[in-house]
Amino acid sequence: MVKIGNIELPDFPLLLAPMEDVSDPPFRRLCKQHGADLMYSEFISSEGLIRDAVKSRKKLDIFDYERPIGIQIFGGDEDAMALSAKIVEAVNPDLVDINFGCPVKKVVCKGAGAGVLKDVDLMVRLTKAVIKSTHLPVTVKTRLGWDENSINIDEVAERLQDIGVQALTVHARTRAQMYKGHSDWTHVERVKNNPRITMPIFGNGDIDSPEKALEYKNRFGLDGMMIGRAAIGYPWIFDEIKHYFKTGEHLPAPTITDRVEAARNHLTWAMEWKGEHVGIVEMRRHYTNYFKGIHGFKEYRQQLVTLNDAESLFKMLDLIQDVYSDYQFVKQH
Repeated sequence: MVKIGNIELPDFPLLLAPMEDVSDPPFRRLCKQHGADLMYSEFISSEGLIRDAVKSRKKLDIFDYERPIGIQIFGGDEDAMALSAKIVEAVNPDLVDINFGCPVKKVVCKGAGAGVLKDVDLMVRLTKAVIKSTHLPVTVKTRLGWDENSINIDEVAERLQDIGVQALTVHARTRAQMYKGHSDWTHVERVKNNPRITMPIFGNGDIDSPEKALEYKNRFGLDGMMIGRAAIGYPWIFDEIKHYFKTGEHLPAPTITDRVEAARNHLTWAMEWKGEHVGIVEMRRHYTNYFKGIHGFKEYRQQLVTLNDAESLFKMLDLIQDVYSDYQFVKQH
């Protein structure tokens, strides 16, 4: 068992990464159904929360069936981070996570996200401010360092643990890499093997198949792993990895029925959560992923991303299920 504060997770838990414009409640609900052990909100701006920005507040929506769930915040100002942690605490998540890993320019320019990797003292002060202002467990997600020449994850891990951080997830790339090139988990393995480190250490980056998940589990000896992009349009990845860990065998690829059901549920929950119009529009980015690799799918996809009412969309999904009822899917991961 892996413990974060009072949260008990199974041995070697699989975490769903917080992804901007992806990890909302409808998507998380699907991933939870298919085996995610711990999930996070999209990352939320501390400044946005304090200003009462509607978009930031909406991201605080969590539901009991998602638990355990963490809310992730980011920012570069100690007072704002402390105050936003109090706002987060009011909705009663299981933990607060701080994002020191987002490489996107508009976040980094504000001295937040991966921008803080250049200033570990600031990272420590920001984290301390959050820990002091909440009774919830505080965890951190970060990267290896700013670039190849400034990998500082060893110092970061020790200093964060010393002030009370209760788990650390490391995306095994530098900020300079963004999402390109290969992740290098050997640095995360070194952190895990540091005799001073007692908090759980989770790895993130490039896990896109059960084989790779098992290889990395055995090779690097971490406490669990976080999966991000491989779960988009493919929530089955969590169940597939767990099944492979247990049996060494693959679950059958999701059928057209499975895929239509996932898309239908995702659309239904998106409309319930955001209202029909916004739910329909925001769902459009997901269809391609649910029906990835289907031969001759272009015209159906075109319909899915242009239809404007729920009834027509559900009819189109029924039609897709009928047309492709005998389609043989191969593993996409």
